[in-house]
Amino acid sequence: MMTIFDSAAALEQALGQSLGVTDWLLIEQSRVDQFAEATGDHQWIHVDPEKARSGPFGGTIAHGYLTLSLVNYFLPRLMRVENLQMGVNYGCDRVRFPAPVRVGARIRGAGEITQVETLANGAVQVVVRVTVEVDGSDRPGCVVDTISRYTFNSDA
Repeated sequence: MMTIFDSAAALEQALGQSLGVTDWLLIEQSRVDQFAEATGDHQWIHVDPEKARSGPFGGTIAHGYLTLSLVNYFLPRLMRVENLQMGVNYGCDRVRFPAPVRVGARIRGAGEITQVETLANGAVQVVVRVTVEVDGSDRPGCVVDTISRYTFNSDA
């Protein structure tokens, strides 16, 4: 279930709050191949299923940066911020890839608001830790602290 925020106060009250989890997303070879094409990273552990079968992961795996990029797919399914003049992605902190994401695996995003800070210009900076869970694995495929800045309409 998505959580909706419509003010700086609502975000501040949510500090430490779990945002729940998204639906599962299947990681298919075609997605990995498209990412390889877009980035120029054609390492065999990602794009050569035959060779990868005898490799260290027993098959092809998603690029770590593909897994990270899917956080942008999961975030709007975890939370929505309304009543905005503007919202921007400010960056990320503490990106880790604790476990490989094998092609054919299902992943989902779990979120938690870990920091909320009011900035000098009245904007609010929010850190959401997104954990990319891998179905059947005790270790996540990615953990990242995403940083967003929101400027609310004056009536918020």
